[in-house]
Amino acid sequence: MRIKRTTPHNGTPGRTRLIAVGTGLVAAAAFTVPSANAADIETFSATELNTVQKSVLESDIAGTAWAVDPETNRVLVTVDSTVSDAEIAQIKENAGSDAGALTIEHTSGEFKPFIAGGDAIYGTGLRCSLGFNVIKAGVTYFLTAGHCGEAVSTWYSDSGLTAALGTTVGYTWPINDYALVRYTNPFVFKPGIAGNTNIVSSGNATVGQAVISDGSTSGRRTGTVTAVNASINYGGGFVLYDLIQTDICGGVGDSGGPLYTAGGVALGLTHGGTGDCTSGGTTFFQPVTEALSAYGVSVY
Repeated sequence: MRIKRTTPHNGTPGRTRLIAVGTGLVAAAAFTVPSANAADIETFSATELNTVQKSVLESDIAGTAWAVDPETNRVLVTVDSTVSDAEIAQIKENAGSDAGALTIEHTSGEFKPFIAGGDAIYGTGLRCSLGFNVIKAGVTYFLTAGHCGEAVSTWYSDSGLTAALGTTVGYTWPINDYALVRYTNPFVFKPGIAGNTNIVSSGNATVGQAVISDGSTSGRRTGTVTAVNASINYGGGFVLYDLIQTDICGGVGDSGGPLYTAGGVALGLTHGGTGDCTSGGTTFFQPVTEALSAYGVSVY
């Protein structure tokens, strides 16, 4: 059953908090089958590809993520190390006569939301990353991950929780994964930068785009957008939609951190994935334009 999309809200929803995640995330080693060629790229229509994506969702296999690959005109299904050959066979079987539209890509490690956050931000019992400083009607805020905002009401700039930054005023999680924090400390410098890049605008990611991420665990990393409008299934009916998929590595504590271009275009907020940056990884990001629109705020 498809989970209904949520809207921003305050408080804690009637759902068990997902604030403890595993460690030891490892890097991606990808390979695909089958390969497409010029003769069959146009075989599947948009309607057929949408049907195949629906069949992957309905297979309800935890540890799977999927999106349409515009270059091959296939549904790229990325499976983590917990997905068995039998489960992959089930995904193909459920696609029926359109199973040829599937491309299976393996990544080692296990898909998890990063919950432990360019600069570190701290709450009681956890660390996340600040995404982008934003403004509305002269009031300054910052964006971070929704699964961080669900767990923390007051944020600090230090692990000792002595230097307050602000309070969570809205979050949406699950389905979407973004939160808004209002600065309450007037003495904190709030530059409109991510890493050392001046953020000048926001936009939507595109496949093949060169991107940069920053996180309090992994630091500054560069990579490429490998899919947009990606979905990821964590099991137990817990599915997220419309994510940006990249070949950037990440780790616990990077949640909420920024994804942007070298030209200063804000693109996303770190959600989760696999990889510990020893040899790569797969990381997913919440599109930032959705968060900006939901809260009526702007980057600066």
